[in-house]
Amino acid sequence: MKFSVWAPLARTTVELVCADERFAMSAAAGGYWLVDCHPQNIARGYRFSIDGAPPVPDPRSAWQPEGVHGPSFLVDVAALQAISHSTFQQKPLSKAIIYELHIGTFSPAGTYAGAAPKLPHLVALGVTHVEVMPLATFPGDHGWGYDGVYLFAPQPSYGSPEDLARFVAACHAHGLAVLLDVVYNHLGPDGNYLRHYAPYFTHLVKTAWGDAINYDSHDSDGVRQFVFDNARMWLEVYGFDGLRLDAVGAIYSFEAVHLLEELASAVHAFAQANDRSVVLIAESDLNDPRLVHPPERGGYGLDAHWADDFHHALHSAMTGETVGYYMDFNGIEDVAMALRDGYVYQGQYSRHRRRRHGRPPFEVKPEQLVVNSQNHDQIGNRAQGERLSMLLTPLQLKAVAALTILSPFVPLLFQGEEWGAATPFFYFTDHQDKALGQLVADGRRQEFKTFGWADDVPNPQLPETFEASRLNWDEMTRPAHQELFRWYQQIINLRASDRHPLPLPVAVSYDASQRWLWFVRGDLCIVVNFAPQAAMIPMPEGEWRLLLTSVPGDSAAVLLAEYETRIYRRHA
Repeated sequence: MKFSVWAPLARTTVELVCADERFAMSAAAGGYWLVDCHPQNIARGYRFSIDGAPPVPDPRSAWQPEGVHGPSFLVDVAALQAISHSTFQQKPLSKAIIYELHIGTFSPAGTYAGAAPKLPHLVALGVTHVEVMPLATFPGDHGWGYDGVYLFAPQPSYGSPEDLARFVAACHAHGLAVLLDVVYNHLGPDGNYLRHYAPYFTHLVKTAWGDAINYDSHDSDGVRQFVFDNARMWLEVYGFDGLRLDAVGAIYSFEAVHLLEELASAVHAFAQANDRSVVLIAESDLNDPRLVHPPERGGYGLDAHWADDFHHALHSAMTGETVGYYMDFNGIEDVAMALRDGYVYQGQYSRHRRRRHGRPPFEVKPEQLVVNSQNHDQIGNRAQGERLSMLLTPLQLKAVAALTILSPFVPLLFQGEEWGAATPFFYFTDHQDKALGQLVADGRRQEFKTFGWADDVPNPQLPETFEASRLNWDEMTRPAHQELFRWYQQIINLRASDRHPLPLPVAVSYDASQRWLWFVRGDLCIVVNFAPQAAMIPMPEGEWRLLLTSVPGDSAAVLLAEYETRIYRRHA
């Protein structure tokens, strides 16, 4: 079996180090080193030694069962593909309801095998896509996954590679597409040995997590190929239907062909060659339509991107919070603008950023913007990990659900929001390097000073911080949680029944002083009273038939009750 490793920084020697033997490798073109070795020799794992230095794991390790500092292992790719292979074709994003989940907290077991029995719940809800938070191997047994260091190796505490392939196959068997959150803007520090091999990082640009990944300096072609191969691996070996690209604003690529454009081209070419439907969705707060514009128009050709303005405007309008980035949003007025255009900030001055921000979403389709009222960041990056269910009334939660799910965009739900889960979702880590763990804890407190939360941030390293974040599925047996779940089902069913195309801008009307808003999608009109008292709300022209109200009782009442949501259908 031929082993290879890209190590252009090696000056004299590279050795393949097994449990009982070392094999000298031969230098090849492009900074690669090669050696023939029988698979039996590496049955107990392997590492590489660069210029006689202590051996370290393989940058492309497929499996790290002993953690980020342990030996690397091979996987049976053919066996994994046999499990995950499917003729499944995902629904288009225009018909999608995405459900974000964290494997470690989604089920009591915190594993792939534990998550699979919960899939019928998602089917009953009406979900079409499952989005899994990052799986690349990270330090310890639990974490969010954004500090992963082995991009090709799934996190061992969640189960084996075979278990992951079975989870993807189970999703497909239930009619659910599976998206994976991948991190190509930085890697974690603990267990990160990439600097031993090649210039994976550049000191010329800094991110919030340290040196940026080297996508355009010396030897960057190999770094780019590393990312392209990683994306293909998740799609081809494990059967994922798409990738969510974390924080693309921290991907620094100054060449004529941006990394994202080249990645999108490679992924879409793979999909076409294999008769697959694959999507790339960027997490971005840039308000930049170039992310989804085609390359011939100067864009990157991604399928969609997150639109944070929707969340910020809706959260601010519902909670009244004005600290941090919420200072930029003006309640119902900005909710209306987010519903109408997708972006609130289209080039105007942002007080929070202290500069102009965004540009108009010219020729952006609704299915190219993903919106949410809650996600792992917006909950976990609060001091007490509060969900909206801890901040709002049940009627307000119903209004939030209707505005998000029936918006013209692609709605994303976060695990447990559909029943108003009472469990928090904290930021948690399990760094084995205690000094690093303390730096992370101190950094969290410092980060949230602008929100006035510095003294209330739980230590992410404590096991109880992680344990408190597990969903409590027993809540689903309680009437109040069941009622909210039924509301989500009804709203999702209404969205699925509306087959009208939805060009932007959407028809919206509001009164900021009286605190009401309505918008029209297809033949549906969604009316929300944001006020704590009854309100008379003028309807748009035409004849409308009431379909659903969030307030039990007299649905024919002229006034909308406090925080009431009503949904009407245009009378044919």
